[in-house]
Amino acid sequence: MEQIRLGLKENWRQFTLLVLVNMMVGGMVGLERTVVPLVGTNEFNIKSDVVVFSFIIAFGVVKALTNLISGVLADRYTRKQVLVWGWLVGLPVPFLLAFGPSWNWILFANVLLGISQGLAWSMTVNMKIDLVGRKSRGLAMGLNEAAGYGAVGLTALLTGYLASYYGLRPQPFYIGIVYTIIGLFLSIILVKDTRKYAELEAMELRGTASEDHKGKPSLWWVFRETSMRNRNLFSISQAGLINNLNDGMSWGVFPLLFMSLGVGLEGVGWIKAIYPVVWGVGQIITGPLADRWGRKPLIVWGMFVQVLGHIIIGLAVFDPLQSGLIGSVLLGVGTAMVYPALLAAVSDAAHPSWRASSLGVYRFWRDMGYAVGALMAGIVGNFFGLIWAVHIAGIITFISGVIAWLNMKTTAVND
Repeated sequence: MEQIRLGLKENWRQFTLLVLVNMMVGGMVGLERTVVPLVGTNEFNIKSDVVVFSFIIAFGVVKALTNLISGVLADRYTRKQVLVWGWLVGLPVPFLLAFGPSWNWILFANVLLGISQGLAWSMTVNMKIDLVGRKSRGLAMGLNEAAGYGAVGLTALLTGYLASYYGLRPQPFYIGIVYTIIGLFLSIILVKDTRKYAELEAMELRGTASEDHKGKPSLWWVFRETSMRNRNLFSISQAGLINNLNDGMSWGVFPLLFMSLGVGLEGVGWIKAIYPVVWGVGQIITGPLADRWGRKPLIVWGMFVQVLGHIIIGLAVFDPLQSGLIGSVLLGVGTAMVYPALLAAVSDAAHPSWRASSLGVYRFWRDMGYAVGALMAGIVGNFFGLIWAVHIAGIITFISGVIAWLNMKTTAVND
């Protein structure tokens, strides 16, 4: 019988495989970053910003709700089963995006994509956390999110180039077919379930400050604990929501805003790509720093760096392309600081017996930010112009950083 041991070095083969799987998961979101808002305005002649951004709202709400139940499903079934289900739900998405005859088909594709992402990405997070144990959690989350969001950015860039040469549809979406085939194959054939690793960690853990609920808690108990009752988890959850509010805003606003300012489609592709690429690659550095320096400093200062990115873009400090690129780099750096630290902080505060559910609740609030950001951007854009959506997002991000600064505990691995 194979001995189960916690640690990145001890489980590097499965960990590396899960990193590859999450690259495919992230690539599916990257399909939409550059092209889909332009499909709405140019191909379907949609004039309302709220309607154009409705695909992001649909994606965000569905993904958030799926995140919420993903931990429960993982505990009831297995991590691997839920991962495979995520890929099966995602199979029709690239075909719908490429050939859907109306905007409603694009919305339906995003409902399926939200379910797929909520299941598949959640499981890659949970499975890596299971494998590495407490010591290397920040590094594990950095590598996981680097793979996922690096693929988001590279796919956004690639779809922008394909769209500039072949048109908005269908060629840019063909890459999604490749992603789904590879991701599903790896998940069924090679990925192994990791629940036993979480059970081993729970056995080794003598108790934590958050373990004030005896036995297996209900989802409602975990929801309240993660959302409101635990000040640390509340601070983490609100920061996650606002962080993804920025992403949801930029997802819809940046292609339309910079095209209106005279930036070409390839330039928009670079602006849309550089944010998630810096976000993704940067986490290779910030993940280990979250283990060394603690979670709070990276979270607070990461939010403030994002505010600086909003200022550069919103005030048009340079010409449109330069402002877009520099602002996107700063948004990416700030998000790279925040993302692995937030996931690791939730994992620190939640006991292994209910950690998967707590991560699901946190990711519910975090990914609800996509919908909130897109809705805010659509309403503000309709009444005041798209540039004001950038200003409002910057103000909200600053307030969120202050809340985290005042309420979060300084946590590190050896606390």
